[in-house]
This record gives sequence, C-alpha cells and structure tokens, in this order.
Amino acid sequence: MATMRAATYTRVSTAEQPNGIAVQREAITAEAARRGWSITAQFQDRATAASMARPGITAALEALRRGEADVLVVAKLDRLSRSLNDFAQVMARAQREGWSVVALDVDVDTSTPAGEALISILSVFAQFERRLISQRTRDALALRRAQGVRLGRPPMLAEEVVDRIAAERGRHVPFRRIAAGLERDGVPTAQGGRWHASTVRKVAARRERAHLRPSAALREVTRPRGSTFFPSP
Repeated sequence: MATMRAATYTRVSTAEQPNGIAVQREAITAEAARRGWSITAQFQDRATAASMARPGITAALEALRRGEADVLVVAKLDRLSRSLNDFAQVMARAQREGWSVVALDVDVDTSTPAGEALISILSVFAQFERRLISQRTRDALALRRAQGVRLGRPPMLAEEVVDRIAAERGRHVPFRRIAAGLERDGVPTAQGGRWHASTVRKVAARRERAHLRPSAALREVTRPRGSTFFPSP
C-alpha cells in the first residue's frame, strides 16, 4: 500500500505564544509517525481565523488540489478555522478533489466512513449557521431603522451643494439649468461624475423628503438683486 502523503497546517494568531507553531508540529509529526505517513509539505499562518483568506492555508489547499499530498493534517480543528461554515466548505472541497482532512483533537478523518458522514452533518449545520447570521443581520437592520438610524452609504455630497440646489429650485430654476451651472462652476457630484438634470432632481427630491431648508447665509447669497431679505425667525 502506498504511503499516505501528508500536508501539515499550523496556525497561531498574532497574540499567541511564538512556540505555538512548534507545539502543533510536534503533535502532528508524532501522529504521522504512528500512522506511517510521510510529511511532504508544511504550511503555516500567523493570523486570526476570522477569514480563510490566509496565505498559508491558501497555499496548502492549492498543493492538495494539485495532488501533491493526500491528506491535510491539523493539530486542532480551530487552527484550520473557527467557522463551521468554512470547515464544511474545506471538507466538501476535499471530498470533491479526492483528498482527506484530519484534525487530531476531535478525531476527524474524512478518509473513513464516519468522516464522510460527518461531512453531511456539518454541511447541514453550516447552512443553519449561515441562515442564523442572515436572520440576525436582518433583525439588527430592522431595529436600527425603527430607531431612525439612516442605513447605507453616508451621503458624500457637500451640504453647500445641496443648499445651492434647494435654493435654485426654490426660485423655480429648471433642473437642466442647475446642472449646467454646477458643471460650469466645476462642482463635483457625490460620485465625481458629471451633473445631469436627473442627478439634480434626485438631490432635490432627497432634500425635500428630509424637510430641510437652505441655510440663511445661502439664501442671502442667492436672493435676487433688489429684493428685500427677511431672515426666518
């Protein structure tokens, strides 16, 4: 029977003791020797498990995909990921690509029938985890809306520009002429693009919905010549 080729993966977060990598490798090496495996590649990360976007695990998964090893070995399951969803995805990938995952602390070995059953169970719970996260997010957003918190990307258009548009609309200046004036004066839009009548219309509509009024200073600047200005009480 061919010797099982093992790729090892170890990880410590930046806050953990520097000898954590050595301790994990020692446990993996002892288990590999006991099972008669050959360690052909070693990968490591010094990062948190918040994301699978880590250079070490990325390289390990790519080596396994290329067939350079038969099994991915970790000393502890949480060294691979703390997310059930991430772990389920790794195991599904292993099954699809024809390699195995072994986690020494929980006796996970996907090369066995019990390991294959575990894949199915974890996939169900991973889906459950995703739906819980989604539901919690929706509930949190609904609560913030109920509290009057404005959600989404914050407005980037300068308040002075909004005041200018509102003042000109108050004098019944057409949207197209307002846009032309903003373009002529080199005033940027929120996205840095060109002003169009439709763009001005959207800004004016948002301003009207918010029940805002032009500032007193802007009304003074923009009032027609010869008119009398009476500040609001």
